Formats: sequence, structure tokens, C-alpha cells
Amino acid sequence: MEVKIGVAEGNRELTLSSSQSQDEVEKLVADALAGTTGQLRIDDEKGRRYIVPAGKVAYVEIGAPEVHRVGFGVG
Repeated sequence: MEVKIGVAEGNRELTLSSSQSQDEVEKLVADALAGTTGQLRIDDEKGRRYIVPAGKVAYVEIGAPEVHRVGFGVG
């Protein structure tokens, strides 16, 4: 699923694809913002780790789980 993280005082947002569920990502964000960890840490599908200080998180957009389609669509 696609996750976008807005960083305060930053020019761009971080965009990554995570294999974690929406609930798992939401819990990571909630824990970071509640101050229990002090950092938002999310791993992407390629094994890269993103660490953002909790105080710099402006917003987090959690996308819907990706559905892998096979074949051709008629539209």
C-alpha cells in the first residue's frame, strides 16, 4: 500500500510502498505521535527504513491496499 508522509519544513513528502497493513501503519503513526517512540519508523517493500522525528510529521496519508490485477481490463 502507498504511504505518504508530509514533513514539516520540508519541500516534498515521502512516498513509499509498504507491505504492512493499514492498521499496522496507523499504529506506528499513533505511537510516534503519542510520544512513546519519538520517531516514526516505517519499512518499505524493498527493505528500506524511513525514520522521521515525530515532531516533524505534518501528516500521513495511508492508501488503500493495492490490488494486483491480472489480464486486461475493459473500460
